[in-house]
Amino acid sequence: MKYDMIKASLALAAVCCLGACTKNYLEINSNPYEVTKEQMEARDYAIASGLSAMFGTVVSTDVNTAQFTDCLLGGTQGGYYADANNGWTSTISKYNPTDDWTRVFLYSDKVIPQLYSNMSNIEGISDDPMVHAIMKIVKVCVLNRVTDTYGPIPYSEIGSTGKIQVAYDSQSEVYSQMFDELDEAIALLDENLDHSITSTTDQVFDGTARKWCRFANSMKLRLAMRVVYTDFRSSEGLTPQQLAEEAVAHPVGVLQSNDDNAALSPLAFGKDGNPLYTACMYNTPVGSLTGGDSHAAADIICYMNGYNDPRREKYFSRAQFTGENAPEYVGMRRGGVIPALSTIGLLYSGVNFVDGMSTPVQWMNAAEVAFLRAEGAGVFGWQMGGTAREFYEQGVRLSFEQWGVGGVDEYLAGTTLPQPYVDPNDGLSSYDGQLSTLGVAWNDAASKEEMQERILIQKWIANFHLGNEAWADIRRTGFPHLIPAVESVVGNNTQGVRNLELGARRMPYPADEATNNPENYARAVELLGGSDNMATRMWWDCNPAIK
Repeated sequence: MKYDMIKASLALAAVCCLGACTKNYLEINSNPYEVTKEQMEARDYAIASGLSAMFGTVVSTDVNTAQFTDCLLGGTQGGYYADANNGWTSTISKYNPTDDWTRVFLYSDKVIPQLYSNMSNIEGISDDPMVHAIMKIVKVCVLNRVTDTYGPIPYSEIGSTGKIQVAYDSQSEVYSQMFDELDEAIALLDENLDHSITSTTDQVFDGTARKWCRFANSMKLRLAMRVVYTDFRSSEGLTPQQLAEEAVAHPVGVLQSNDDNAALSPLAFGKDGNPLYTACMYNTPVGSLTGGDSHAAADIICYMNGYNDPRREKYFSRAQFTGENAPEYVGMRRGGVIPALSTIGLLYSGVNFVDGMSTPVQWMNAAEVAFLRAEGAGVFGWQMGGTAREFYEQGVRLSFEQWGVGGVDEYLAGTTLPQPYVDPNDGLSSYDGQLSTLGVAWNDAASKEEMQERILIQKWIANFHLGNEAWADIRRTGFPHLIPAVESVVGNNTQGVRNLELGARRMPYPADEATNNPENYARAVELLGGSDNMATRMWWDCNPAIK
């Protein structure tokens, strides 16, 4: 849509209404200041189209963009997906990516420019408080993913076009503004809880104000947990604990059932369908049952195999290896040897999407919120409305329900451990290290560290496909432990990552920023507090237990 043209057409129509047209009775007796039905329909269509375009910037509905941000970056660093295209020699998993791989969140015209231009257009034609609240929430969802990739980013100075060659804000300032915008959205929704917009305008929550309010509170809880190890104070002087408790105590509350889950409907997709599905299936060899460019990672399958997790059939396609000891589910090692996809690679488990290209794109689920409350209550002593055990077990139950599998009581009683990784390809990338010494069953006598690890493992499993969120949790807490990249494969990389156990902590800024935006780029690196590479920790990545 050419939104500027729509706005101009609406303005022209309004001018025509004000003219001295006196040719017939209806024109003589009509209100010259009243918006016509045609104008209303055009405006509503522009708002619906603009919101849909904004929704498509959270997890980009553009397949090429989503492949870089969510398959090759978040999916791999979160331990969910593994690169399966053996033609790739420079990848994020090998810590030697090219600028084309790392710049996408900031430089793709399908993310920040698309977000801001559509937001500007809607602001010019809509005074609906619910629409304005939704825009604020979506903006936070998008920019949170961007700042958690790079650290300091342009935020307060970005204009209506989304051009980023402006001053950067420190990451603490970005978080302060995100909390402010969530609070502004929550306040607007509080005043309009019984209000709704048409379901065709809203492909996330069908136009329901209460669900958007729960989601905003849940985002507030997620962000409060993100900054838990910092000395952060909001613009109102609130600590992470106070912000989290405020979100949970809100009268509308946070996501509590799978009916509340935030996910983008297939109605908002283009012809390529779910962008993650399509990206994972790129370059699928003829006859393959497991996919193409991205396959399931060894990390998550090793955990789920060890726990005999019934969600595996929903998450992964079955491996195609044959023989007496052939595994039913086996993933590829991230940062390991990538075998030829057409002969060996296609035999590993693929990434499954339950409804194929029509699978909704997840933003946040109720299980994650339950695990956030479990961590808040058990590890940090926050008032979350229940005990850590209650929320931990609720999170597992919600996830089983979400994925439509049974056996949750048996699973919650489980004491088996994650499996070591045995690579069926002649053991080339095997890993015999112990990923965790914890089973699923809750332990009331556990230390806070053990409690946190158990919660984070199950949260990670429940958040499958939300790779960037998983990567943020891994950097923040150190859990779950993932299989490190293979030393001989990574070699002498150029992006600063020397500790393979720690892995990548961020992505470098787009190379063009140093020449196109030099003063602001220099200030961004100063705010970062380290080299502009993949090893430098960002502001909230300060857990003293991670060394």
